[in-house]
Amino acid sequence: MEIEAKKLQGNGFERRYLSPELVGDVPVRLTWKDLTVTISCRNGEAQNVLEGVSGYAEEGTFTCVMGPSGSGKSTLLDALFGRLPANAFLSGTILLNGRKAKRSFGTAAYVTQDDNLIGTLTVRETISYSAGLRLPDGKSISEKRALVESTIIELGLQDCADTVIGNWHLRGISGGEKKRLSIALEILMKPRLLFLDEPTTGLDSASAFFATQTLRALSQGGRTVIASIHQPSSEVFEQFDRLHLLSGGKTVYFGQASEACEFFAQAGFPCPALRNPSDHFLRCINSDFDKVKASLKGSMKLQFETNDDPLEKVTTARAIQTLIDSYHTSHYYYSAREKIEEMSNVKGMVLDSGGSQASFFTQAFILTKRSFVNMSRDFGYYWLRLGIYIMVTICIGTIYMNIGTGYNSILARSGCISFVFGFVTFMSIGGFPSFVEDMKVFQRERLNGHYGVTAFVISNTLSAMPFLILITFISGTICYLMVRLHPGFSHYLFFVLCLYASVTVVESLMMAIATVVPNFLMGIITGAGIQVRFTPNSH
Repeated sequence: MEIEAKKLQGNGFERRYLSPELVGDVPVRLTWKDLTVTISCRNGEAQNVLEGVSGYAEEGTFTCVMGPSGSGKSTLLDALFGRLPANAFLSGTILLNGRKAKRSFGTAAYVTQDDNLIGTLTVRETISYSAGLRLPDGKSISEKRALVESTIIELGLQDCADTVIGNWHLRGISGGEKKRLSIALEILMKPRLLFLDEPTTGLDSASAFFATQTLRALSQGGRTVIASIHQPSSEVFEQFDRLHLLSGGKTVYFGQASEACEFFAQAGFPCPALRNPSDHFLRCINSDFDKVKASLKGSMKLQFETNDDPLEKVTTARAIQTLIDSYHTSHYYYSAREKIEEMSNVKGMVLDSGGSQASFFTQAFILTKRSFVNMSRDFGYYWLRLGIYIMVTICIGTIYMNIGTGYNSILARSGCISFVFGFVTFMSIGGFPSFVEDMKVFQRERLNGHYGVTAFVISNTLSAMPFLILITFISGTICYLMVRLHPGFSHYLFFVLCLYASVTVVESLMMAIATVVPNFLMGIITGAGIQVRFTPNSH
């Protein structure tokens, strides 16, 4: 098959475009050399989150980035994938197959720490919708279905394939199954480079082991897997091929995971027998509790004085510096630099599948269908509000029952209409928690190149329209008939259409607020404040 290659002018990146089928056949080798990431703080100061970090990852290997909280694990993954925040400055060299190329969607995938999924969908439905959003329109339905089933089997999700993911009122799959589902969504496009940020967070030891075992199997299938893991168990640690140990943004060790204990022993901090190696490594390089340990050592001197533990003779900060110095003078450091230079000089194929292969209309259609299914199954999205609307309008109808259309009832009729419009539109704030969950899913999928903003806005508007029409026509009809407002179908239609327009405006307002204020309480307060400001009585 002929390959079309062209250079992107102005930034030095070279991209080659292949079909998604060929992306899965090309090995990926990633190297990073002397990476330094500087964050600009609000007070104008700059802080180095990473400093002079180097390493590499080959196809068929599972590389683990490990370190205490705040050591720069997630920042390293963000830098390697190319999704650093705007206030971060990156220096150093990152090469993909020996070339300065972007880690594009399809070639690389990123699984975030949070499992932002639609809880009302089943596992199979979630993967099927994702496949429809990203696979090309030319693929037949049977081919897409076969890819979905193979992905389910590859991640071991057969037993829960038809189980809903779960939300606040639906009991769903376990945390380990959610994590494997998040991985399944990102390997649909057969990426050769897979990044995972804390894939074992929130899992018990058994679930963490099986999740890590799944990643190990993916790497042995020819993929390049890089994951940050906070504190793995001994069984999980045995799954790693290479270990990149960070502390304070600096490299403490990079090399074979099986040789890390030997390095620590050579540096003067041997791992005790029958102790989890990862626990020992993190204890040696975590300086957050030096002051706490010193105070405890003073109050309970006899309990903390042990001559067998070298960490009791020096502070953790001193131990970290000793380990860093030992690494930079060891053969592990020089062998890693040689390997980086060797891999950097080998020019391989760099692919760019261009993100989603589906057309805009296909994306809009599938997103509309998925959103409609979610809204119809989620009890708190519209159904609960519909029940509240009916009760409120019945109460208003009983208060203004048969108010009449005479001159003396003008004030009462205007008060009734104000109550209806005020309550019904103001209750749209109740959908804000559901909007926030939708925005989390949207942000994850948009960052991973599944679809764009326009398709999401159109689909969300179309899917919500039937529910809003149902709410306003039922509520408006109850109130109109009980109060017996001005007779005539045209007057009735004008009343419910105005009610629908008002509710739609408030729904759009709360969705816009959800994009800016993801906090439930602050978002509801903000929406209520804006609505009160826009009401006539506030002027």
